[in-house]
Amino acid sequence: DSTPIRQAERLVETSEVRYRRLFESARDGILILDADTMRIVDANPFMEELLGYSHDQFVGKELWEIGLFQDKSESEEAVRKLKETGYVRYEDLPLESERGKVNEVEFICNIYQEGGRRVAQCNIRDITARKQMERRIQEQAKELATTSRRKDEFLAMLSHELRNPMAPMVNALQLIGQAGHENELQREARGVIERQVRHLSRLTDDLLEVSRITTGRIGLHIERVDVSGIVNGAVERLQPNIDRRQQELTVTLAEGVIWLDADASRLEQVIGNLLNNASKYNSPGGRIWLTVASEDHHAIIRVRDDGIGMAPELLPDIFDLFTQADKSLDRSEGGLGIGLALVKSLVELHRGTVTVHSEGIGKGSEFTVRLPISTNAQVRHDLPAKHSTSTAKDSLRVLVVDDNVDAAKMCSMLLRAWGHETRTAHNGPDALQRATGFDPHVILCDIGLPNMDGYEVARHIRQDPHLKGVMLVAVTGYGQDSDRQRSKEAGFDLHMVKPVESAKLKTLLADFHPPKT
Repeated sequence: DSTPIRQAERLVETSEVRYRRLFESARDGILILDADTMRIVDANPFMEELLGYSHDQFVGKELWEIGLFQDKSESEEAVRKLKETGYVRYEDLPLESERGKVNEVEFICNIYQEGGRRVAQCNIRDITARKQMERRIQEQAKELATTSRRKDEFLAMLSHELRNPMAPMVNALQLIGQAGHENELQREARGVIERQVRHLSRLTDDLLEVSRITTGRIGLHIERVDVSGIVNGAVERLQPNIDRRQQELTVTLAEGVIWLDADASRLEQVIGNLLNNASKYNSPGGRIWLTVASEDHHAIIRVRDDGIGMAPELLPDIFDLFTQADKSLDRSEGGLGIGLALVKSLVELHRGTVTVHSEGIGKGSEFTVRLPISTNAQVRHDLPAKHSTSTAKDSLRVLVVDDNVDAAKMCSMLLRAWGHETRTAHNGPDALQRATGFDPHVILCDIGLPNMDGYEVARHIRQDPHLKGVMLVAVTGYGQDSDRQRSKEAGFDLHMVKPVESAKLKTLLADFHPPKT
């Protein structure tokens, strides 16, 4: 009975037909080599198409003769490895066609038994387009990195240039307010200018936060803090804005103390941004609720309002940079769409989460921040008070150094109004000369000075034994973390960003006790 033999033969024929179809229709190049001589015995149509050779031109050639590998020696090295291991793979090889065109290919070859002989099958995939795309992506990545770096440099310079004119404006407004004798119209006009300058200052800070968010350069100064103190600080800062809009804020704190291992100023910024957001997107006379509770070893901070609310499609993107609920043309409330993105980044840096909920347009919004409660049982009692109420007892000698003449003049006038003795300088060498003759207790020094910058001025002062006890304060438009680190390394005691709040400067001077001589 020859039936089983015929069936086996048909199966072999079928298998060979399928193989030949795959061999001829494959969109990868396939070469079959004699494993002993390593010469080509067969090539599929795609290989002919790729290199421009006919089938007969392939047969009998070695790999290097059809433009594969850099030269004969490299080809022979690949053959040696193949015979030793039975398998070779190259991720990227040059393959030159008959017309001189060089393609990039992925090359895989293995040896196996075929009937009574050993053959080597080489699969060649054209990856030229993929490699070109990879190189294009790499070039674009370099261009984006360069653009991002230039953007950061531009934002830093822009914020510096914006802060410089704001500083004398703020000090001038303080002087006008202290002078008295204002009528109601003048008082209202001054209040408008003060509010708008503060708003411009916040926008300037937001510009710098963009690069910090996108590059992950936000740093934290972790300490043991009480949530209620952070909340009270944020409320104190935002209350004037809320009162101006005749809105009602209800604050409910948790019973007892909730301790966090956190950066107090950054968390105050989180709560402040949420309160500002609730006030901005609420109508005059609207209500805002701020509650603090503890739940499952987490501090829960909720900010809820009965304002305009949010459409459902906006909720998934609300924490993205430059996302804004109000895109109307009037832009009455301003903003850059950065505040909530910063909230999310800061909360996540504290190992917490922030979520938002809104029933829809006109139904208000609620933001919920969850932060892990401190597991450190030791309570620190040596932390300085957050807000000092001390007042100046003694007149200080203060040297004001700023190349902006208006800024130096206004700051000096404000200090004299507080009872301090002042001198001004507008460049580094003059600052050093006047410091020697004036013997100041405090030096308020700009960084961006001509010829000799503020860092160099600070280093010279720290090397002068006659100025050993002076308090050096950097008062500058440069406010990035790297700027603060540089000022610290140069010898500055403090780094204050323009425009400096007069209350902070007044408190700083009131709390300073010069060393007795």
